[in-house]
Amino acid sequence: MTTIASSSVTKPLIPAFRPLQDALTPYADLLVRVATGLFLMPHGAQKLFGLFGGYGLAGTGQFFETKLGLPASMALVIGIVEFFGGLFLALGFATRIAAGFITGMMIVAVLQVHLANGFFWTDGGFEYPLLWGLLALSYVVRGAGRKSIDALIGVEI
Repeated sequence: MTTIASSSVTKPLIPAFRPLQDALTPYADLLVRVATGLFLMPHGAQKLFGLFGGYGLAGTGQFFETKLGLPASMALVIGIVEFFGGLFLALGFATRIAAGFITGMMIVAVLQVHLANGFFWTDGGFEYPLLWGLLALSYVVRGAGRKSIDALIGVEI
């Protein structure tokens, strides 16, 4: 039985790309994990530190209370999950735990904030947080993989 992941067995659509496909396939999952984590970090930096046009803890907490009906303290919790959870996911450190917190946060974001706005992110819908939640959930299920701190230290939590 052949699988998509075993590029040496499957025939590429464009045979000239086989060397590139074979060279990059071992890094594809690493790329997705690192990108997922790193793309979350700036959102946490906005909430925690006021970077990238964010409002910091006070401003984000006020927004959560007045606009979303959430406790202001959630700004700290969500900022920590996005920033440090994203960092841990990118590094592959305590991956299942970090990804679990990210998944949980995204479930809350979808249900409490974005669901009423429909699907499309351009209308404030749930498309974007659902995507990030599903990506994180995949790392809860399977862990960080061989190219991670978890694998390096021999402990997969």
